[in-house]
Amino acid sequence: MTKKKFLGLLLLAFSLQGMAQDDIQYQRPPQAIADILLAPGTPSVSIDDKGTYMLLSERSSYPKIEELAQPELRIAGMRLNPNNFGPSRSTYITNFKIKIVATGKEMQVTGLPANLKAGSPVWNPSQTKFAFSHTTANAIDLYEADIKTGVAKKVNKKSLNMVLGDYSYVDDATLLYYVALKPASQAPPKPLAPKGPVVQQNLGKAAPSRTYQDLIKNPYDEQLFEFYATSQLVENKGGLETAIGTPAIYSRAAVSPDKKYYLIETIKKPFSYLVQVNGFPSTMKITDRKGATVKVLAELPSSESSPTGFDNVQDITRGHNWRADEPATVYWAKPLDGGIMKNNVPFHDAVYTLSAPFTGAEKELTKTEMRYRGIVWGDASMALLNEGLQGKQRAKLSKLNPSSGAKEVLFDRSTNDRYNDPGSPVLHRNQYGRNVLQTVNNGTGIPMIGAGASPDGDLPFYAVFDLASKKNNIVWRCEKGYYETVTDVLDAEKGWVITSRQSPTEAPNYFMRDIKANTVKALTSFPDPQPALRQISKQKITYKRVDGIDLTATVYLPAGYDAKKDGRLPIVMWAYPREFKSASDAAQVRGSKYTFTRLNWGSPIFYATQGYAVMDESEFPIVGEGDKQPNDNFVEQLIWNAEAGLKAAHDLGFGDTSRAAVGGHSYGAFMTANLLAHSRLFKAGIARSGAYMRTLTPFGFQNEERTYWQAPDLYYKMSPFSYADKIKDAILLVHGDADNNPGTFPINSERLYNAIKGHGGTVRFVSMPLESHGYAAEENLLHLLWEQYSWLEKYVKKAGK
Repeated sequence: MTKKKFLGLLLLAFSLQGMAQDDIQYQRPPQAIADILLAPGTPSVSIDDKGTYMLLSERSSYPKIEELAQPELRIAGMRLNPNNFGPSRSTYITNFKIKIVATGKEMQVTGLPANLKAGSPVWNPSQTKFAFSHTTANAIDLYEADIKTGVAKKVNKKSLNMVLGDYSYVDDATLLYYVALKPASQAPPKPLAPKGPVVQQNLGKAAPSRTYQDLIKNPYDEQLFEFYATSQLVENKGGLETAIGTPAIYSRAAVSPDKKYYLIETIKKPFSYLVQVNGFPSTMKITDRKGATVKVLAELPSSESSPTGFDNVQDITRGHNWRADEPATVYWAKPLDGGIMKNNVPFHDAVYTLSAPFTGAEKELTKTEMRYRGIVWGDASMALLNEGLQGKQRAKLSKLNPSSGAKEVLFDRSTNDRYNDPGSPVLHRNQYGRNVLQTVNNGTGIPMIGAGASPDGDLPFYAVFDLASKKNNIVWRCEKGYYETVTDVLDAEKGWVITSRQSPTEAPNYFMRDIKANTVKALTSFPDPQPALRQISKQKITYKRVDGIDLTATVYLPAGYDAKKDGRLPIVMWAYPREFKSASDAAQVRGSKYTFTRLNWGSPIFYATQGYAVMDESEFPIVGEGDKQPNDNFVEQLIWNAEAGLKAAHDLGFGDTSRAAVGGHSYGAFMTANLLAHSRLFKAGIARSGAYMRTLTPFGFQNEERTYWQAPDLYYKMSPFSYADKIKDAILLVHGDADNNPGTFPINSERLYNAIKGHGGTVRFVSMPLESHGYAAEENLLHLLWEQYSWLEKYVKKAGK
């Protein structure tokens, strides 16, 4: 298709008025699917450092549509409840229980408010108490519970403001949080008429930005943002609330390890109409415990001027934080290349520190050859320095001596090379109650927890990284037949750990392991929440695509399926493309065939209960080695992946490739529309909340850092909207009408629907009321599963009948 024809098609799509609309009420899928969706969840678990107490948090099920219909303010990239100064669309904890690990005895937490809607619990430093928020229609309160007695009580007097801030402990007896200044009823009223037009201007300075939603759009929005985001920082000790400093738009407040200072960031005007709140201008400063300014560290500008490109940054300081291993030392990074990675300099970032009383000059700690990514602090002689490059998919970890500045590279690898991923270091609490690097064997080894990716799938491990040999010595590895991960390390020297273990037939549960003694003790016995799924067979298959890259998929087949007796099944292939700079990395096996299947609303596995062969997690790598970029032949690689998966389904005897569907969410929906536009491999597609016109994301998308003006042909060819006239197979488009994800504006589905309809294609567009990029309401989720089921039945299972 020529560009001239493309422009004509674009005008046609935008000129079409209205869409055929069915007067339809909420529907329900087959009962087997509904029962699986609505099965109660398993409590989440948090265990204290000593392994004495286990906190069990029971969460709510899917909210009703009425809950999503509550008032919502969409502003500065946030979604707020304008009645209670908190986020909207939250999921809540509905109950807390405490379990004594040694005896297994459970204790119900008492003193909880009726109809509990709790936020995530936060332990105090000594882990004798935990705090949690409770949200009501008009306020947010803060509660504290004693871990030994299990008694909770409300501790705040003023309602919390959680628009930008959260709650935390300063010390065992002191809580830190933000409070609202005025009742929500005093929010600025909306004027009947504007005082003038909304004007934005740019005076010659480049200000590229990705496409964000829910931004400030006019002066009234600015007033609302300032009203809701302004709060007072307070300390609460023994129920007494003490104001820290004066009211401001606080975006962050972190106490120093010695509890003498705060690192505070406040947002200031002008508020941006182009970026979200985390990109607004701000002041970074150090204050004393009363809020008096001790040192202004930086006046940070709006991120509107951030350069494009994944490894380019603003030419300003960033990453301000407290060193976890010193009483009061702040550190940060600053680019040495003007923020532009292509500038040819020996070092691209430097890290600086400044210690109390913050009157001297900052000290240079180290420099990095790649972009600085963070530091894991240990002590005065050892820390771990992270640096990397997103564009080249590289990561480097070095041992750093903070006192001398000496560095030693421990590994430098591809971020997609999962087989050689050494894992993450184990942390422990130091004398300041901060998490720092754990060492063993007299400081010569670092305990590591890793996913254990291998050609046999993920086999998680616990290892000790030897600093002298730079090798990971595996101490314990999950046995085949299970998927078991280390969640907590109680004693690194003795090898006492807590794990979460599951298998295809056993629900995830927690165990205490003595690795050296090779003993194990069950800590929980959560039941199977979805027993009907255990009748479905599960297997991980491997196959090759046309260029030799190995691919995998997890296949789910109906209960009792026998290929010889039942014949080939209609196929549902579900995927999400991922970019790689190496074919060998793309070919690595991901995931485990030994995991326990637990479905949420977005899974395609529901349809294995209805007679389909479901190929979930189908690998769809997009590879660009050397000077080539992955997206240079994006569509061709999509087709190679799909063809290889369908061939495997045929060769293994379970799949009828003449009755196949493809589906995905977000970038998976983008993939789906492209496959239907450029091939006839599938009878139907299911595309949820996708982006189909790449010109709507002109400054880059997903892992594509080139802009539309740098690669216009790429943007045109990767847009399925450009080829809407070629989509001849049935496509179901679903989109939340309140999608908040950058780039996936609902207009994508609206316009693609119009374009396909205008060319006589088979298409259905379902706009999910009140839903964001991820869907939530029970009624919407049941209806979604009905829509998908009905579409598959009509256009795939019964294709040609």
